[in-house]
Amino acid sequence: MYYYSTSNNSIKADFKQATIEGQAPDRGLYFPSEIPKVSKVFLENIDKLSKEEIAYTIIRPYVGDTVSEGDLKQIVAETIAFDFPLVPVTENISALELFHGPTLAFKDVGARFMSRCLGHFVQDQNKKVTVLVATSGDTGGAVANGFYNVDGVNVVILYPSGKVSSTQEVQLTTLGNNITALEVDGSFDDCQQMVKHAFTDTDLRKQVFLTSANSINVARWLPQQFYYFFAYQQWKEKDNPPVVSVPSGNFGNICAGLLAYQSGLPVSHFVAACNANDTVPLYLTSGVYQSKTSVATISNAMDVGNPSNFVRIMELFERNLGSLKNVLSSYSISDNETRDTIAKIFNERNYTLDPHGAVGFLALHRYLKEHPGKRGVFLETAHPSKFYDVIEPVIGEAVEIPQSIKALMDKQKSTIKLKANDDEGLRSLLLSLA
Repeated sequence: MYYYSTSNNSIKADFKQATIEGQAPDRGLYFPSEIPKVSKVFLENIDKLSKEEIAYTIIRPYVGDTVSEGDLKQIVAETIAFDFPLVPVTENISALELFHGPTLAFKDVGARFMSRCLGHFVQDQNKKVTVLVATSGDTGGAVANGFYNVDGVNVVILYPSGKVSSTQEVQLTTLGNNITALEVDGSFDDCQQMVKHAFTDTDLRKQVFLTSANSINVARWLPQQFYYFFAYQQWKEKDNPPVVSVPSGNFGNICAGLLAYQSGLPVSHFVAACNANDTVPLYLTSGVYQSKTSVATISNAMDVGNPSNFVRIMELFERNLGSLKNVLSSYSISDNETRDTIAKIFNERNYTLDPHGAVGFLALHRYLKEHPGKRGVFLETAHPSKFYDVIEPVIGEAVEIPQSIKALMDKQKSTIKLKANDDEGLRSLLLSLA
């Protein structure tokens, strides 16, 4: 297995090189040269397999011989050492809860897998690696937690000031040590653009060993396939596969789901659930892809106007919009609709949605209304306590705060402030850490 650049398929790397580099040298994203197929026997016996056996089977072909069998099994076991329950919410909709990890967000899986792979790959390096990442919310906390105190690795996280929840902010700004948080006076897209500029700064990269921990990195992106196989394992109607709705911002998670589907996982249809940042819903309707400036919403981790991973989705479908539309639908959900959904499901079903899960639920509900007889799963990507300041006024009750979050609330926030597009300021900081 090798990986090629989506911008130039003559640029190739194995899993180790693609993980360490993060992004191809031509600014393209690394994409697998082939899509491994899961066997019929594997799917027929999935109910009898452990989570570890499922995850190892899925990821092994992508890693190849860059990690030994024993080390990879250990990495996988540590990556998924928590629950992924499928919980009924209504008669035809269930939630796959992905918030039972250490930072209470789905990104724990990708961050833990990548941190362990990168730590494995750089243990014999004679200089530090700097992980550079932009976050719209949960990526920052998950990456900070996953890489905290990993030998030989510094982490620099850019986040938009005032545009992440208070819980998300304490998770990514209070650890210190090898974790540096940069508070950018701008949007997530500004943060992401600054990161991209750093990666294309040839002189900087000669002096600093840079890699990325956004979902553009294959080691962050690929293990997200696990969620979808865990959902199918728990799905009772194997002869009637679910419609799967994924809250979507940078489109890495749903891209992993579509990759799992291309590998043979039974899924009836995918729904990309978007907030007011409706670049992809408009593209599927008009056939014209037009990136936008992102707008702030209460589902802030999805506030992305130019989703990086959409190029991988198009690669999966050989850049054929018609083929993609056969498998993927997309809806844009407003903040008012999000709040109404949180209130309705809390009052009628006694289930507390976070804002991203609410977007996923409502988008799935709309699709199922248009396709009677189908049943579905939405990904509940973060614990509601991470957005208590949004949810509590809606439901009229306090959201229970897990102890892991309470322990952070009194810690001192530590950030370095930067203006949007201050590429020189970012460059200077990266050089100081090398």
